[in-house]
Amino acid sequence: MENNALLNEVLTKAQIWLDGNYDTETKEAVHRMIDAEDKTELIESFYRDLEFGTGGLRGIMGAGTNRMNIYTVGAATQGLSNYLKTQFDNLPQISVVIGHDCRNNSRKFAEISADIFSANGIKVYLFEDLRPTPEISFAIRHFGCQSGIILTASHNPKEYNGYKAYWNDGAQMIAPHDENVISEVTKITNVNDIKFNGNPDLIEIIGEEVDKLFIEKIKTLILSPGSIKRNNDMKIVFTPIHGTAVKLVPWALKEYGFTNIIHVPEQDVVSGNFPTVYSPNPEEPAALDMAIKRAIETDAELVMATDPDSDRMGIAIKDDKNQWILVNGNQTALLFVYYLIRRWKELGRLKGKEYVVKTIVTTEIIKEIAERNGVVCFDCYTGFKWIAGVIRENEDKMDYIGGGEESYGFLPETFVRDKDGVSSCTLMAEIAAWAKDNGKTLYQLLQDIYLEYGYGKEKGISVVRKGKSGAEEIQQIMSDFRSNPPKELAGSAIKIIKDYKTLKQTNVATGKVIDLDMPATSNVLQYFTEDGTKISVRPSGTEPKIKFYIEVRGDMQSRADYDAADAAANKKIEAARASLGV
Repeated sequence: MENNALLNEVLTKAQIWLDGNYDTETKEAVHRMIDAEDKTELIESFYRDLEFGTGGLRGIMGAGTNRMNIYTVGAATQGLSNYLKTQFDNLPQISVVIGHDCRNNSRKFAEISADIFSANGIKVYLFEDLRPTPEISFAIRHFGCQSGIILTASHNPKEYNGYKAYWNDGAQMIAPHDENVISEVTKITNVNDIKFNGNPDLIEIIGEEVDKLFIEKIKTLILSPGSIKRNNDMKIVFTPIHGTAVKLVPWALKEYGFTNIIHVPEQDVVSGNFPTVYSPNPEEPAALDMAIKRAIETDAELVMATDPDSDRMGIAIKDDKNQWILVNGNQTALLFVYYLIRRWKELGRLKGKEYVVKTIVTTEIIKEIAERNGVVCFDCYTGFKWIAGVIRENEDKMDYIGGGEESYGFLPETFVRDKDGVSSCTLMAEIAAWAKDNGKTLYQLLQDIYLEYGYGKEKGISVVRKGKSGAEEIQQIMSDFRSNPPKELAGSAIKIIKDYKTLKQTNVATGKVIDLDMPATSNVLQYFTEDGTKISVRPSGTEPKIKFYIEVRGDMQSRADYDAADAAANKKIEAARASLGV
């Protein structure tokens, strides 16, 4: 679309907001964008409507159809309300749970959503204050609700907010429900279609009583009570990074039996401005700096952090040189899966119908651990809703052990259907206690996993391309890789190509093509080389990025080989990166 045509289209959409039943503050913001000499902000705010991706609705806060505000949130809620009424018209009372994180405007968006649901005759269970995402999922299942939402932008920077929508199983919506809700939202072309005047009689405030039930369920996950008891005074530093886990994680750890929880007071301050970090993301090393400093001061043994909505958890541990290091998401998932399968086996719980789940971009070592122990490993798409989908499909048929992804998300239970940073924290503390009981540090346990199953290292590379032009460039990059795939990576020939957009797998040497068994198509490409390297390429569903996931394999004969194996892996990763041109 030519620039003039695009500007005219945007101006038409903006005029609707000026003429419509929008509040004065919003209209003033639109006027400012129209009057500005530089029309970039206007275009970015109106050139499209926010859509559900792998994480639901997410965007920068502000006025416009492409921004998070009371009207885009309102349209989403009205659309969801309309859809719920078509899907559950046989029920005497449809109900939903609403939660929110610490972000600016999250409470406002939550209360407006409660008003809209109730105005549509839908019963609302609204949390009294901020709560972790996994607790919202739990509450949906506990109250037997048909849906639920949480207002959060997860780990995104402070200018963002978001809206995650859940179905009656407590999982984020997948097809056809996500697409159908979008369809309902797009039908709302006038702000007057949104019912903002709530019915207080249909809004019930919930709080601590649900917290207690949630934590009691988490306590049922304990596999090594003796190890916890013997190491109950282990020093654990925890930071919520200004977010929703500020009360729940320390509470859960204490209920588990851990007595020495060390706080980072500056980061216990709940704030949507995240004053102590540039990005409240446990994937970012800087986000854990203050916690590690606190660990050094107190001679702690484990550092744990959750993101603002507490669905993701990151850790830092001491290496063999007594230096604090960050453990990446793949390694964290490895520790979880290894421990769970081993303890299930030791406790006689493996009966031949157990399974774990990982996303297609997560380390292949998880599959090796599972299969060597007679446990099925399912692969699914990125986004925890797909892991929840596998759980739903196998309910009453197989026993779920755990599932996770490389982006610091894990779920060791089925009473929640989204990644759970709260139970992940309690489980990791338990693993640390169990390792200590067995004469190992977490670092040594990780080394021993590599010794048993082979060394692997992963690196994620994100190429950011913002705005409309950026989105077009990302699509072009995907198109180029699809039409002209690499022949080799880091000197090793490509063996297998998987294209999840066409659901075809190609053996490069033989030309044989087979179908991929997945529930839907997805714009993801994967390349597997002769030496075990795996490359995954996909656009982000929630951010203006194209993501490259590089996994390489190596050899270890003893713990002493770890540094050499790591150095060799780094060289191979850089060589693969050069082959990709990123």
